[in-house]
Amino acid sequence: MTGEDVSKGDANAGSAPGLAEDQDDAAQGRKSRLYMLGAAVVLALLGIVGVLLAVGFVDAERSRDLRAWQTRLGIIADTRAAAVRDWVMDQARALRDVADNDSVRLLMTELSFAGWQLDQVPDGEGQREYVRIFLISTANLTGFSAPARGPAVNANVTRVGTAGLAIITPDNELVVATPDMPPLDSRLKAFLENRPRGEAAMLDMYRAPSGEVSMAFVQPIFAIQSDPSAEAELGAVIGIRPVQAEIERRLVQPGDTSQTSESLLVRAQDGQVQYLTTLADGAQPLERLLSRSDPELAANLALDQPGAFGQQVDYGNQPVVMTSRAIEGTPWVLVRKIDEAEALEETEYRARVLLATLIGAILLVAIVVVAVWRHGTSMRAAQSAARYRRVAERLDSLSGFLRVVTDSQPTAITAVDDGNRISFVNRQAAAAVRQDPADLVGKELGAAFGPALGEELGNLNRQARKAGATVTEIRRRHLAGNGTGVGEDRILKSDHIPLPGGAGGSVGTGAVLMVETDITEVERERVRREQSMRQLVETLVALIDRRDPYAANHSKRVAQVAAATAREMDLTDVDVMTVEIAAAMTNLGKIAVPEHILAKTDKLSEDELKLVRDSIQMSADLLEGVEFDGPVVETLRQMQEHWDGTGRPHGLSGDAILPTARVVAVANDFVAMASPRAWRAGLDFDTITVELMKNAGTRYERKVVIALVNVLDNRGGRERWAHFGEAEQQHGDAAGPA
Repeated sequence: MTGEDVSKGDANAGSAPGLAEDQDDAAQGRKSRLYMLGAAVVLALLGIVGVLLAVGFVDAERSRDLRAWQTRLGIIADTRAAAVRDWVMDQARALRDVADNDSVRLLMTELSFAGWQLDQVPDGEGQREYVRIFLISTANLTGFSAPARGPAVNANVTRVGTAGLAIITPDNELVVATPDMPPLDSRLKAFLENRPRGEAAMLDMYRAPSGEVSMAFVQPIFAIQSDPSAEAELGAVIGIRPVQAEIERRLVQPGDTSQTSESLLVRAQDGQVQYLTTLADGAQPLERLLSRSDPELAANLALDQPGAFGQQVDYGNQPVVMTSRAIEGTPWVLVRKIDEAEALEETEYRARVLLATLIGAILLVAIVVVAVWRHGTSMRAAQSAARYRRVAERLDSLSGFLRVVTDSQPTAITAVDDGNRISFVNRQAAAAVRQDPADLVGKELGAAFGPALGEELGNLNRQARKAGATVTEIRRRHLAGNGTGVGEDRILKSDHIPLPGGAGGSVGTGAVLMVETDITEVERERVRREQSMRQLVETLVALIDRRDPYAANHSKRVAQVAAATAREMDLTDVDVMTVEIAAAMTNLGKIAVPEHILAKTDKLSEDELKLVRDSIQMSADLLEGVEFDGPVVETLRQMQEHWDGTGRPHGLSGDAILPTARVVAVANDFVAMASPRAWRAGLDFDTITVELMKNAGTRYERKVVIALVNVLDNRGGRERWAHFGEAEQQHGDAAGPA
């Protein structure tokens, strides 16, 4: 046997016990978990059965209590409804006694024969005075009398009557009345005019001028020895009185000791339910109006199904147990209710005690099972803890390696969990907030980087989680100097990368990796390149203007109009820069046009005009090899295309044409029409607008034309570009409308 074999044997001998130990622990752990799972299942089944039995018992008790309350509330509702009904019948009976009085009928009969002229009735004044005394006596006995409202002094102050009895003619004219009879206002007159003749009538509760909740009752008066009919009616007796106190007194149940029970009257009123009596929350009669469409409202159930019993909500949205009764001869419904909490208080208490006892028993058994399980696993837990420590040491070693790697990167790296708490941060990210990396772990982004930046980073993380893809943002941040207090603005690119569930060990599900890179120098280089490009464009434009002085400033003006239109359309910054450069370079191709054609003052021939128009495509050819941030060359190639496909050189149409080319085409034609020519003056903006709108949808895209018109009318374009029409040394601009 070689030394190598001996070494292998020793290694295997050393590792075999550990492997067997792990396997034994695993088997014991599986067995323990199975026991625990079995106990948990048994406890769960017992708990479910116990809860179902308890719920069934509680439901049975609740149903029994509700039936008892249905009987109890029904008895009270019956007695209170009868009391209110009897009171209403008493009022009608009192007026019927007046209408049937022989003296009243005799007076009305003789008045009808005399054409309702009292002075034509024998002893008319005496008869009326006798009837008046009879009315006063009856009013005092039946409650149709009440002191008038207002001071009882000799002063010019109107006292408002609140109750009284009166005799009226068929034309509703007053014959005789008690002293404090309320005046027949418009409401009462409308009621009297619309009442059915020959029948008793009642004006339901209303708010009288005195402020009282009142009612009016009418009983017809018939001639002596005549049958009751509409034709035989000689007039009527009307009684008016306040009713709130009388009705509410009859709603009180003697001996009621409950705290929340209440009897109230309701009626339907113009698609709403109106409460007619004072409510427990202080609302006065006729004030509270609620929707008739709420099916949960107790008053709606009462109006829809008088006599029904149910569990509803009251006017204060409080759950109640209620029943109802219709009041015969009136549109009223009496509602008797009590808060559900008070009605079922004993049932709920028994349910709580039963469930608490059941849960306590289950918890006690669970505690015993858990204690036994913990005792059986404590030894294995100690052994497992030792192994976990060794694993933790290896993980710490790996974490240290990862920290060394990330700390060596120039970027700031931070990992957060689904709650935006920091789980990892490298040295660069911690240095940005002048803290130690270990102090930042566990903090929320707002606490680590400040509330404003923390909220911004958190929103980006949520976007990355929702999209399941990297979200990138470029922002400018002011970084303080190292003790100098000066600092500088830096441009930072922040990438928010959603990590898969469990990635990174402790990072966990919903984690996001934030990588922040300083791109200040890159951005500065881009700005320098952009400035160089603009200088090159300006140089080339100046060169063209010098060679073709008649078209001087045309390119600059087209660039101004195109840029303003692009911004109005909310195009990107790159697209705005593209239209500016393309517009400025439109006339570059005129380098290939002979100078005698450019300097010609007469109108160009068709061949000369074609040569000048083709110069735009020559501009694109000359710029073919120049690198721009946007599609400048393609914009030049397509700016002579038309929206309907009739343009050149390829007959493109609609969305196949670049948005930048659509904008430059409209801007170029706008400037050309606004500029003076040797054979015409520059067109005014209104004429140009009409011409552009006429060609919108055919030559131009309608959206571009509308944007340019909006700049003209609402963004100060008319004032800024008014000088376009001023006379200069101009020539036929071939870049204009073809």
